Amino acid sequence: AAKPARLNSPEYGMQAFLWWRPEVASRDLQMIRAAGFTWVKQDFAWREVEGAAKGVFDWSRTDRIVEDCNREGIDLLVRLDRQPHWARRDGAENGPPDNYQDFADFCYAVASRYRGRIRAYSIWNEPNLAREWGGQKPNAAEYVRLLRVAYQAIKRADPNALVISAGLTPTGTWTEEATPDDMYFDQMYQAMGGRSEGYCDLIGLHAPGYKAPPEASPDEVAQNPAWGQQRFFCFRHVEDMRAIMLKYGDGDRQVAVLEFGWTSDPVNPSYSWHRVSEEEKADYLVRAYQYAKANWSPWIGLMSLIYMVNPDWTEANEEYWWAINYPSYPEFKPRPAYEALKAMPK
Repeated sequence: AAKPARLNSPEYGMQAFLWWRPEVASRDLQMIRAAGFTWVKQDFAWREVEGAAKGVFDWSRTDRIVEDCNREGIDLLVRLDRQPHWARRDGAENGPPDNYQDFADFCYAVASRYRGRIRAYSIWNEPNLAREWGGQKPNAAEYVRLLRVAYQAIKRADPNALVISAGLTPTGTWTEEATPDDMYFDQMYQAMGGRSEGYCDLIGLHAPGYKAPPEASPDEVAQNPAWGQQRFFCFRHVEDMRAIMLKYGDGDRQVAVLEFGWTSDPVNPSYSWHRVSEEEKADYLVRAYQYAKANWSPWIGLMSLIYMVNPDWTEANEEYWWAINYPSYPEFKPRPAYEALKAMPK
């Protein structure tokens, strides 16, 4: 039977890396389930599935991932992006295809193959950054056009699958390289005619915590030099984004937080200013879920944290420091965050 379109408030998810190493993937899914989490987020890079040529598909890894998640009883959220090189003449690392119908066809192929087995799809990632939009200046109206063709294709193939708009990166930068997420989000609503119906089932947002604890309001963070003095440098920046939804009368739409967390990074200068200890990370992640449950219900849906670690990361990877476990196999090496999240009442 299809699961309801309206999610519990909240539901609990983690991003994981299930693609390259089946044995680690299987172990990590079991550890996600053991922690009482019911969702996993995984990228399906378009070029890894339909990379050789249009209509030529390699389902070997996606079949295994879907099978593993179904077997463990974990809901799967798949992010679709990273075009094949045949789909975009300039060969950008991650950009919309020259012909949006190519992406719609890919979405239809995935959702048809896994009808009833993949619960949700998020369409693209951080399109308010040029580097995630083919190196071009971010363009909310063009993203909305891509979202709409993807939504229509997925719904045609699997009417019960949920479609989630892309998480936007919190930033105050307004240049050729980036658009502030609140400004871009407002532009998305303008392009959608003020309603997300017909474009997505849930609104996707990103909510990294930076230096501040999860309960800190955007007003407090904007006034505190130690916390970065910008409204978006906090978990509760979600509330600023939610206010835009309310402005357009779209308050019934649930939100999916597609990425959130805190980093313990002592290595990378652009991240180390907002590093927390592993113990603080554990505490803040639990408190973020608790805050959302107490203050954002009923509109908060899925909350997917970053990350179960990619087994190939080292301390040189900035992503390594956001993770809630250490790269290891076969033994599982949790950080304090994993243990705290496992112990947290759901």
